[in-house]
Amino acid sequence: MTGGTYTLLIELPAAATLTFGAAGEYALDPGWYAYTGSALGSGGFARIDRHRRVAAGDNDARHWHIDYLLGHPGSRLADDVRSNADIECGVASALDDSLAPVGELGASDCDCATHLHYAAERPQLTDAVRRAHGTARR
Repeated sequence: MTGGTYTLLIELPAAATLTFGAAGEYALDPGWYAYTGSALGSGGFARIDRHRRVAAGDNDARHWHIDYLLGHPGSRLADDVRSNADIECGVASALDDSLAPVGELGASDCDCATHLHYAAERPQLTDAVRRAHGTARR
């Protein structure tokens, strides 16, 4: 499998109010955000490269909710965690138990509450994401 499930680790150093397309406006606290998505198509994990281009300001297209956070000039895509399995909703659901869910973002095509989660500190976020990728149902 050339793709699977990924979680982006995004830093937002200052509070921001962002409009996430049709999902509306959200006030975001400074800290760390985890966005879980899937890369199951023919391009596989190349989708992460697209996210990096949006975060770097090299791509202005806004196709997914996460593009609005990544495209904010104060945010920074710091890292990602990957699993070579289709466990996107399992990871997102596992993160609901350990991190703060943010709105109803990134989950418009499934039954999950959200695919965006928040933690004030990076170690808490990173530990929760790695644990979720390790324990999510495959």
